[in-house]
Amino acid sequence: MTAPGTETTADTKTSPPAAPAAGLAAASPVVRRPAPWHLGVLLAVLLGGAYLARRHWPALESGAGRLAGADQGWMLLGATAALGTWAASALAQQGAVVRRLPRARLVAAQFAASAANHLLPAGLGAGAVNVRFLMRCGLPAARSAGALAVKAATGAVVRLALIALLVPACPGLLRLPHLSATVLACALGGALLLPVLLVTPWWPRCRRALTPLLADIRALHARPARAAALWGGSLAFAGLHSLVVIAVGQAVGLPLPPLQVALLYLAASSAAALLPTPGGLGSLDAALALALTVAGAPGAAAASAVLGYRLLTVWLPLVPGLLVLGVMVRRKAL
Repeated sequence: MTAPGTETTADTKTSPPAAPAAGLAAASPVVRRPAPWHLGVLLAVLLGGAYLARRHWPALESGAGRLAGADQGWMLLGATAALGTWAASALAQQGAVVRRLPRARLVAAQFAASAANHLLPAGLGAGAVNVRFLMRCGLPAARSAGALAVKAATGAVVRLALIALLVPACPGLLRLPHLSATVLACALGGALLLPVLLVTPWWPRCRRALTPLLADIRALHARPARAAALWGGSLAFAGLHSLVVIAVGQAVGLPLPPLQVALLYLAASSAAALLPTPGGLGSLDAALALALTVAGAPGAAAASAVLGYRLLTVWLPLVPGLLVLGVMVRRKAL
């Protein structure tokens, strides 16, 4: 017969609290340190941005002066649109999860994630905050990471769809880059190698990893409310960011039609997403300023529009966002 003390010890060893620890351990790869090459690219992009800022400092200085005298009504509209981006992000995040999430904490988490996103490269800050929040809401680590992947993929599809819709309305504004024979040959070689890769030994592992994600996507789209939140929130997020740029452009007298400004912003932000800078700092600024200038805007007006957009979406909300992040961590909501 087993002694009562032995039973108590066995129960203690198999107690349920080990499960959260396992979940946290499983989530650790999401917030791991970037690879050295990642940090090298980040440093190179930031140094390039500093060089361009130094070289074009007169235009930046003139743009800042123009921004100081901007129309306050349009700037207020831009600030209102910037506030709406966090609500749109929260709506899209809820649409990527079948379980119902607490609304107020969800919006606060998106606000905190946007601040953290400007401290770490390539969206690692926002990803870590959202994964921790979803895990606190009871989702496993794998499902939390899958929800972020679904949200990111939906946002990318929405951006590409908006670009495709706006291109016919702005003929000649965007031009396809000239592709050399080397690039075309590499693309053709990759397409020919794809069937070979599908029969390699590691493909079954990838398929097993993708199976739960595809099941979640089917479950989400089986519920019209979740699908509407996912796609509607992603559309509102991209549209509101475009509206911020349009409003700031109108405030500083940018001589470009609103549809053209929206198309240029969507194209520049999509291109800047390929570079691992925190929140697109440097990469998006340079891409957007270049796109506006090439489209016919004066350099000072383009610089002023970019500075105003960054002021409303990054610099003004940064400290409040970090404070919200600290409060949520202290209250163990993250």
